[in-house]
Amino acid sequence: MVGGSGRGKIFFCFLMLVFLLCPCPQAFSDIYRYKDDNGVWHFTNVKSDKRYRLYIRTPREKSSAYIKKYEGIIEQASSRFGVASSLIKAVIKAESDFDHRAVSHKGAKGLMQLMPETAGAMDVKDPYDPEENIFGGTKYLSRLLVRFKDIRMALAAYNAGPDQVEKYQGVPPIPETESFVEKVMNYYRRYNTKHP
Repeated sequence: MVGGSGRGKIFFCFLMLVFLLCPCPQAFSDIYRYKDDNGVWHFTNVKSDKRYRLYIRTPREKSSAYIKKYEGIIEQASSRFGVASSLIKAVIKAESDFDHRAVSHKGAKGLMQLMPETAGAMDVKDPYDPEENIFGGTKYLSRLLVRFKDIRMALAAYNAGPDQVEKYQGVPPIPETESFVEKVMNYYRRYNTKHP
């Protein structure tokens, strides 16, 4: 949090300069801000509530660079769990845009955005480790594909949970879930028709 005083603004600018010039990749993160009723600006790298708006978007490699980076792990997971590599890539793209440090507002972590319970059930000790996350997420997705025998229902279960899919006998009428399924299916078709 940075107050509205001149000294506070100068200090914040200094911190931002140090942050932006830091060469370590772990330091890069989007910055969000909002102004409260007292005129005080609040800054964070984790959008913890809807008042925060994107202020600084940090540069990232293109998805194709990340796909190449994780290609070997994705192919191994595909082979081990019988899930198409293009579907794994599509889920990763939709869930985290290939950012292994991604954390959702609900607490899902890593490339395939594993919730803590799911990570534990899939024997994932470190959800930020790309290999563990991809193997855990693919293992879970494989189980859902076997259970529901339908790719769209499996994706809906991946997003909203299997109980919701069982309840509605299909993709549940949850806007976030419907959007997720469409997004993954679009990426899946794209990755099926071209190589990264």
